[in-house]
Amino acid sequence: MRLRSSTQGQRRRTSPLRCPAMVQPLRRPLAAVLAAFAGAAAAAAPGQCHLSAIRNQERQRAWQASRESKLQPLPSCEACAAPSPEEVQSWAQSFDKLMHSPAGRSVFRAFLRTEYSEENMLFWLACEELKAEASQHVVDEKARLIYEDYVSILSPKEVSLDSRVREGINKKMQEPSAHTFDDAQLQIYTLMHRDSYPRFLSSPTYRSLLLQGASQSSEA
Repeated sequence: MRLRSSTQGQRRRTSPLRCPAMVQPLRRPLAAVLAAFAGAAAAAAPGQCHLSAIRNQERQRAWQASRESKLQPLPSCEACAAPSPEEVQSWAQSFDKLMHSPAGRSVFRAFLRTEYSEENMLFWLACEELKAEASQHVVDEKARLIYEDYVSILSPKEVSLDSRVREGINKKMQEPSAHTFDDAQLQIYTLMHRDSYPRFLSSPTYRSLLLQGASQSSEA
């Protein structure tokens, strides 16, 4: 009589085709199998689902705060008085002159929109409005809106701030003031000055305004 080797016996006993525990799941409906996998994942990491729910709630609050924002944006180009040729030329002299001109800010904001960086101007304007407020109640409300609209990492309009400035804002938000965002406002102002302003001066938008001013001067 031939004796079977122990290895051959083990191979037959552990064959996946003969293991009821592995064959049984194949007979289940697909929905049951998926539910089993989902349950196993939830049991393995019970905190992940809870964390995901919290993040979704925070995103919803940030989105709703943006929709209900009481911050009044700068009037559109159409609502601003047409700049004189001399005023348009002065915008090329310095970034400060551009930003101190209502029409200049409006035209520059339209240019930033084409570069998908309009939030920088909106944030700067919101900070200017905040510094003009005297009521602490209004300051608290506007500071919260500015934070949720432009500082929160959950906001689609988040501006680019370094970690030092961001940490400073987080501390100041415990007791907001009209100057809570001063460091951040300066950083964004510098960013627009160094990055966007040179491109604005060479853009078709600004060159067109210069040509219009030159044409008006020659006709006069």
